[in-house]
Amino acid sequence: MMTAEQIVASHKANVETLFGLTAKAFEGVEKLVELNLSAAKAALDESANNTQAALSVKDAQELLAMQANLFQPLAEKTAAYSRHLYDIASGTGNEFTKAFEAQSAAAQKQFASLVETATQNAPAGSEQAVAMMKGAVTAANSAYESVQKAVKQATDMAESNLAAVTQSVVATPKAAKKK
Repeated sequence: MMTAEQIVASHKANVETLFGLTAKAFEGVEKLVELNLSAAKAALDESANNTQAALSVKDAQELLAMQANLFQPLAEKTAAYSRHLYDIASGTGNEFTKAFEAQSAAAQKQFASLVETATQNAPAGSEQAVAMMKGAVTAANSAYESVQKAVKQATDMAESNLAAVTQSVVATPKAAKKK
């Protein structure tokens, strides 16, 4: 059984974790707002510059050349924006994952302690039930570890795919421009 002090300490740790995660979520939102404001300001500046350039074009061929030159920087900026957005989301998600893993580890430890206490105080003749309960705990821990590994692999694959798509987006206008 948990003492009153242990329960209070557990609740206090949970509240601290909640406020810590809330602060991390707000940091992520602040970074996202900052990114979007920077992108909007840059887009507005570029739009003004491109409009001025378009108004100073003397013939259709010069206009086509100007338009062709706009695609490469646009693709690169879009790829950079996407990467920065992913980094913000990934960083914030990693903070939540760390907190979840820490809480899960603490809960597993507490549950294992509870199971150990229960098995030590189990009545004679209940060895088979105790063994089954310990087996179930071990199986649950193994399943949890397998899920964690699968999530890590999926995250790594998503990062790899994002890098490949980003590279492709940047390379496509360069190849088209050469043609």
